Amino acid sequence: MTLKRITLRDFVIVQALDLDLATGFTALTGETGAGKSILLDALQLALGARADASVVREGAEQAEITLVFTPHATTAAWLHSQELPSAQTLTLRRTIDTQSRSRAWINGKPATATQLRQVGEQLVNIHGQHAWQNLMHADSVRGLLDAYAGIHSTELRQRYHDWRQARQQLEHAQQRQAQRQQERERLQWHIDELEKLAPQADEWEELNTQHTRLAHAQTLLEAAQHALAALNNEETGAERPLAYASHQLDAHAHLEPGFADISATLQSCLAQLDDAQHSLQRYLERADLDPERLAALDERLGLWLQLARRFKHPPQELPQLLQDWHRQLADLNAATDLPALAQAVTHALERYRSTAQAVSAQRHHAAAQLEAAITSAMQELGMQGGRFCAQVLPLAEPSAHGLDEVQFLVAAHPGATPRPIGKVASGGELSRISLALAVATSAQGSAGTLIFDEVDAGIGGAVAQTVGALMQRLGANRQVLAVTHLPQVAAFAHQHCVVRKQRRKTGTTSQVLPTNAQQREQEIARMLGGQTISPTTLAHAREMLAQAQNQAQAAPAAIGKAAL
Repeated sequence: MTLKRITLRDFVIVQALDLDLATGFTALTGETGAGKSILLDALQLALGARADASVVREGAEQAEITLVFTPHATTAAWLHSQELPSAQTLTLRRTIDTQSRSRAWINGKPATATQLRQVGEQLVNIHGQHAWQNLMHADSVRGLLDAYAGIHSTELRQRYHDWRQARQQLEHAQQRQAQRQQERERLQWHIDELEKLAPQADEWEELNTQHTRLAHAQTLLEAAQHALAALNNEETGAERPLAYASHQLDAHAHLEPGFADISATLQSCLAQLDDAQHSLQRYLERADLDPERLAALDERLGLWLQLARRFKHPPQELPQLLQDWHRQLADLNAATDLPALAQAVTHALERYRSTAQAVSAQRHHAAAQLEAAITSAMQELGMQGGRFCAQVLPLAEPSAHGLDEVQFLVAAHPGATPRPIGKVASGGELSRISLALAVATSAQGSAGTLIFDEVDAGIGGAVAQTVGALMQRLGANRQVLAVTHLPQVAAFAHQHCVVRKQRRKTGTTSQVLPTNAQQREQEIARMLGGQTISPTTLAHAREMLAQAQNQAQAAPAAIGKAAL
């Protein structure tokens, strides 16, 4: 899982760049201001860093960055989880236009900056020249130890969040207990009032229908009596004329067959008339003014209307209102179940502590190993007799990152008591300790490509040679790309690339070019003696390269062995 190729188009002052990278240790050198940082900026953008229009080369419409990596099983699984295509190579491509609009692709399929960052964490680990500043911050110190221990804190943070959320729910319930009690009493009073009525669904409509009928009972009785009397009247009733007409038509139906149908219609009318008379008779037999029932209906309707006015709802909504209040009361009773909430807090805290204690155990174990690794590396980096300590101390209160705080202490000289790094270490010593930490934590990580951006600043001489050997040894198992100004470091590289700035009439451009043996000697000589390369500096460069090669072939037993 290494970086095979970097392609840039119209990026800052780079018009076009196609750089193939090999495995092992690659040194990137060049004069100050030549554009070495541009290459790292491009890498970070392709790995999801925030972009803006300033990276587009003047006169161009957009900048384009493409990185090609060899694939790995972990990245293949990640691609599958993101529904992104797999291929023989992993290609990340990003463009930024003059309006700061950014687009990204992974293996040719559109992707987000978040996805670029997620896959980038698996591919590349970048250590900057100011990494020593992280040693001044508690979070960064803890993060360094966790990275070395291989601790993934996602589960720990989630369990801390669950515990805090459960505790907040309990505290909120406790604070609102009095208010909820008042609300519960209010709801219970409303429910008691409505349950006296016990309103049933559709009862309101039925009550109104019955009341209307009883309220007009006298009128209805009189109407039925008059109707029946009219139908039974021998002089004005309809029965005799209908019967007479039907008889006349039947008597002459043999002469006019159509009379038979008309006569049948009249017979049907007579039958219906008879049914109407019987129905009216039965109604009169059953009808009753029933003043007691009417009074009861008046009272029931009055109670409906009274409660509807009190609770400011239409009468027909009272049954649903009662159901809603019952549900709200049940919710309040559940929300104020303080023992259940307290039990949830206890369980969440137990789960958090279980995970946090496991993380603490990992930290204590890793701290001892890291102490040995960095102390060993310090001896090789010019701090003979120095000692590094990683302390894991209990926190006063649990936190999202666990039950511990981590402190890095250092004794820069033999016999000195270890004290906090920022108080006893000089700038050069801080750089060397930071470099040792970077190498140690990188060796434990999963990223296949390690990038060091001038992490050797502030050192020189024999220590610089040791750093070069350290980078070379690290490159035996990982791809290492280091931006350096030190010839002692660059001499140990397996591959050496030079950044050069060119000024033309059309503008200034920057190029990155691999070196052959002769060109590499020239670049090392330039780094040793400046622009004027004398036979002496050239001879010194050849000697330095030969010594680095001999040292690599000799494979010395222990340059920061514990750190690696």
